[in-house]
Amino acid sequence: MRPVWKHVLCGRYPENIMEAALVLHRLHFAFTITFHYLFPQLTMGLALLILILKIQAWRKDDDTYHQAAQFWIRIFAVNFAFGVATGIPMEFQFGTNWSRFSKTAGGVIGQTLAMEGVYSFFLESTFLGILIYGERRVSRLLHLLAAFGVFAGSWLSGFFIIATDAWMQHPVGFTRAANGDIQLTSLTGLLNNPWTFWMYLHNMTGAVVTGSFVMASLGAYYLIARRDEVQGRLFLRTGVIAAFVSATLMAFPTGDGQGRNLARWQPVTLAAAEGLYHTEKGAPIVLLGQPDPEHKRLDNPIFVPQLLGILTYHRWNAEVKGLDDFPRESWPDQLELLYYGFHIMIGLGTLFIGLTAGAVFWLWRGKLYETRWLLWVLMLAAPFPYIANTCGWMTAELGRQPWLIYGVLRTAAGSSARVNAGNTLFTLLGFIGIYTVLAILFVVLMLREIERAPSEARH
Repeated sequence: MRPVWKHVLCGRYPENIMEAALVLHRLHFAFTITFHYLFPQLTMGLALLILILKIQAWRKDDDTYHQAAQFWIRIFAVNFAFGVATGIPMEFQFGTNWSRFSKTAGGVIGQTLAMEGVYSFFLESTFLGILIYGERRVSRLLHLLAAFGVFAGSWLSGFFIIATDAWMQHPVGFTRAANGDIQLTSLTGLLNNPWTFWMYLHNMTGAVVTGSFVMASLGAYYLIARRDEVQGRLFLRTGVIAAFVSATLMAFPTGDGQGRNLARWQPVTLAAAEGLYHTEKGAPIVLLGQPDPEHKRLDNPIFVPQLLGILTYHRWNAEVKGLDDFPRESWPDQLELLYYGFHIMIGLGTLFIGLTAGAVFWLWRGKLYETRWLLWVLMLAAPFPYIANTCGWMTAELGRQPWLIYGVLRTAAGSSARVNAGNTLFTLLGFIGIYTVLAILFVVLMLREIERAPSEARH
């Protein structure tokens, strides 16, 4: 892969033109999906938090909660619109950049992707219209039910997308036709894929972490700026409590369950993510270190003995297979990026638990709202859940390589044979330009909403 990159970046193609095109196809999709997922993770997280605020508003009949919910509905709506705009191009990329994958596996992935669009998206968008424009036109109970509809639609949408990816990670319920196409034999098997359960819970909990940190961060900003302090306290209190609960759940049981998925069905991915080159009984878990695939070792490792076996197999001296137990062609092809992505995710997740536990403790003592250094930390922490979630998805997708459908279809066999590297690079540069404009527009719109007082939300 590295020689290919050098040629591509210098404007020259290697002898194997298809390899250069494959690199760019992967980079193209990685860019679009990474940019796109900045938006759904916030909408899915805020959907739950808005529902909580609406329930509190309905129970207590407190206008503060009504204003808070309506403010975050505005934020949700802007974020939702950009999520739709950046998500649509990915549907076309299945036919342009990955046509052989679509032809081979369309009979399976088409089921869940269609259900996501027909059921989840329309459910979410319909109730979102009521949520935005209907507060003074419908009863409070119906408005609360609309909030539940948005929550159900966004989380159901997440389920169908995760079910699609989980099938690519652990394919079940299919057969191969005579021409090589994959045909679905069990829709129930597809939706009940054992990989889906922990992956879905882990992903949605990560979305709540993002939504909670954004809410707490904005609350901290209002308190630091000494404006809208009533709403700032509500945002901060709701955010840090939800962030502590969700960050803890990210580690256990959802992270633990996803780790056991890897140990059972993708042990080579687990070994690569942990930087474990040699099979060991009672293998350690590495906290820091630099992978050296050429010499099959970790440089300057800092580790905790025997902890990896305990976490993955729940046995003290469990044997964990290293990369040397697998043929070289089955190793993930971006070992360093996979290793660092996995460890950044784990490291940030651990920091989230510590930070939010401290914030909840300060809240319990009644000192959080006046502790300015902690308010600054919480305000500046908002980008880090996005980084952690991005690294989590990098771990999942890079770990599956060199397979597009694990054990069934290799990535090189799924890309489009007739879309060359030059065309892909041209469209990638175009997407970068368009998405840069969208990013600037998004920041401007969000800053405008933040500068408006939350008390102005109901109008």
